[in-house]
Amino acid sequence: MPSIISTDPFVNLPSASASEEGGDPSEPGDLADIAEASELRAFTIGVDEHGQRLDRALATLVPEFSRSYLQQMIDGGLVTLQGRTATKTSTTVRAGQAGQIELRPTPQSQAFRPEAMAIDVVFEDEHLRVINKPAGLVVHPAPGNWSGTLLNGLLALDPKAVLLPRAGIVHRLDKDTSGLMMVARTRATMDALVELIAAREVKRQYLAMGHKPWEGGAARQVDAPIGRDPRNRLRMAIVDLERHPGKAARTLVERLDSNAHGCSVRCTLETGRTHQIRVHMASLGHPLVGDTLYGGAAAAGLSRQALHAFRLAFVHPMTQEPMSFNAPVPADLAAGLLAWGLDYNRA
Repeated sequence: MPSIISTDPFVNLPSASASEEGGDPSEPGDLADIAEASELRAFTIGVDEHGQRLDRALATLVPEFSRSYLQQMIDGGLVTLQGRTATKTSTTVRAGQAGQIELRPTPQSQAFRPEAMAIDVVFEDEHLRVINKPAGLVVHPAPGNWSGTLLNGLLALDPKAVLLPRAGIVHRLDKDTSGLMMVARTRATMDALVELIAAREVKRQYLAMGHKPWEGGAARQVDAPIGRDPRNRLRMAIVDLERHPGKAARTLVERLDSNAHGCSVRCTLETGRTHQIRVHMASLGHPLVGDTLYGGAAAAGLSRQALHAFRLAFVHPMTQEPMSFNAPVPADLAAGLLAWGLDYNRA
């Protein structure tokens, strides 16, 4: 019987504790074969499940799969009960009823597959890579983007990446943010990079283009906690930690240039919260050009948020060598800055 993939995309990756040198890494074809697997499994409702909802009973009878996965199988018409298709997760079951479930891979489980793509590798050694991500590339599979992500590309670039959680990705950039990212190639390096980030020993600087002429001093330190927007769960927001969940967030914003159109700034992250620069720039009254989620608008030829991770610096966790990288400003952002007559060469 073929093996089955859980709805948790990480469950089916080989253990990250496996030796980095020993053993044969999974080849891309292995993952493709697994992703095509399915299984018909018979079950009988027991006394303990009598009177329960179908999805709850299945969670007990097929314990290696999450309840949400089993609900997907029911909704998809893949569960029968007493020879009839069960279409409602809330169906009440009775002891002695016989059924069958077809366990199929979900979009989530199929997401972790190699996909060949061009990846701009700025640096690599046996321990890690530094890549320059283009705008428009999603970093990690998520609803609406189960394929074509950087993670898929990394699995194709390096078969050993399958041994690592998230294929070695230790931090992320938003889909429409361009620039530099670190990716681990071994578990030891991954753990060390995560520790460096947590200790704020990785310097990450961004070039951004904001609406409205710059106000205030040449440099502004923003220290404002960020959490899920209580009024719109699709956004992040500055929150009162006494009333809403969130985390401390600090960004140093330095003016590079300003005129009647807007401003160019250099942002240095002191923490790394979701949408941190976008939220903090909006809080200053300078939402990013193209960032419609946080009050910006398409302008100067830019329809994506005008944000580029141009500098990355850290001490190599394995060799202890100081590392520093710069990524050139992408053509669309450079053109937008030029259209507004904003200098950015001091970034």
